Amino acid sequence: MDVLCRDDDDYDAMVKIICVSGRRHNVIVIIYGVVSNHAHVAVLAARQEHVDNYACDLKKVYAMWFHKRYGESHVLHGVDVKCLPLETDWHVRNVLAYIPRNALDNGCQVHTYPWSGFRAMFNGNKEVGRPVKRMSKREKRAVMHTGDSLKEVPWMVDGDGRLIPGSFCDTLYLEQAFEQDQAFFLKTIGSLNAAQMQYLLEEKPYTFSRDEDFFKLARETCLRWFNTPIAQLSTDMKVRIIPYLYRTTRTSVPQLARVMSLPREQVARILEKLNAGKNASGR
Repeated sequence: MDVLCRDDDDYDAMVKIICVSGRRHNVIVIIYGVVSNHAHVAVLAARQEHVDNYACDLKKVYAMWFHKRYGESHVLHGVDVKCLPLETDWHVRNVLAYIPRNALDNGCQVHTYPWSGFRAMFNGNKEVGRPVKRMSKREKRAVMHTGDSLKEVPWMVDGDGRLIPGSFCDTLYLEQAFEQDQAFFLKTIGSLNAAQMQYLLEEKPYTFSRDEDFFKLARETCLRWFNTPIAQLSTDMKVRIIPYLYRTTRTSVPQLARVMSLPREQVARILEKLNAGKNASGR
């Protein structure tokens, strides 16, 4: 993979694009990490579509930055962008811890790495700086690399013109995910299986369907099996069809629960019985 961030100006630009593109596409950045050849961002969004558009915009704008700076126009053409939903507490916590841990890939310490949102967490947003909203249009273009109007944003830059993470990251979400316990956050970072997380986030060849697309598929399957729409399925029908959908589509327990209008615990029990049956037949 090509080196996408070659110096501090590139890292700085990537962080600011992560921030500005998030506002543009109505997503909230929780935490981010930028290393030389890739970046990770955890966001909150109302719709998967917003996240997909955000990721595409981030790639497009950084490609423009890179082309303008180095005259290279095809470096990002082969760069893959993945937008994965985080639907379990385990997944959320491990991803939020894995992102700042990427500092180790650049041979740096997690707590001193300047290109992640780590230092914003559990510090009470104590850092102060210059408000972006008070900059002139010319300054915003020079410092923030955008012509967007940023009159209402709470963002701050430090004395070097770098964005202060605590001014745009949703620190409260991350801190609540770790039960307001900084030691829990640090322990999770330290105990991560980095190879496993890299596989899940970067290498595993899967994409989850959006709820709308999965609902259409599930509806078609229910009509084919039972000639009955999802809303009119009996519990027994749902018990029979859920294992099939789980085996034949790329879905998850939370998504199955949403689409089939069942509690997550009940869907999990149905699938546990399926796995128990497989194990018994394999003995």
